Amino acid sequence: MTEIDTVPSIDELLPTVPTTTDAALAMFDAAEPVEPDFMIGTWHGAELPTGHPLDGLLEASGWWGKQFVDADTVHPLLFRAGATRWAMNPGLVPMRLGTTVAIPARVAPLLRRAVAAFRPVLQTRTAKARLRATSYRGVVTAAMVYDQLPVIDFFRKISDDVVIGAMDLRGTPLPYFFVLQRWDGVGSD
Repeated sequence: MTEIDTVPSIDELLPTVPTTTDAALAMFDAAEPVEPDFMIGTWHGAELPTGHPLDGLLEASGWWGKQFVDADTVHPLLFRAGATRWAMNPGLVPMRLGTTVAIPARVAPLLRRAVAAFRPVLQTRTAKARLRATSYRGVVTAAMVYDQLPVIDFFRKISDDVVIGAMDLRGTPLPYFFVLQRWDGVGSD
């Protein structure tokens, strides 16, 4: 088993796992804000299912995490192929479709295979987001601003190596939640 395969479960990353938007918001609000520099590095991600219309979409597509090279060089959608990771161009992702059509479990393997098959078209080597300090829910914290989509991901610290993320997609009333675990040790004490 390679290091890319040994991933803690969400139960191991969080003290309690929220299952509703209200519980996830309570956890997010109680967590410490972070500076953009805290996010520098590579992070492995996991969805935090709360009943949001996007729940299951990232996992079904094979999403692996995010990479923050510096404040202006961010890869918001990392996927894996074997032991390597590759960045997807989020501008090619039909985000609105995910908010209107639920992905049935039986379709998930097909979606993952489709993403892999279209990798030559979907892959990018250029950054597609930026890190900034932005106010969300009354607190200034690190935020990832997508270049091509009306999306901002806000981050709060659960521990030195785990953050909870709240994705704000214009036109959706509730945030979509995920958890990131620092993967490369960059920036940790």
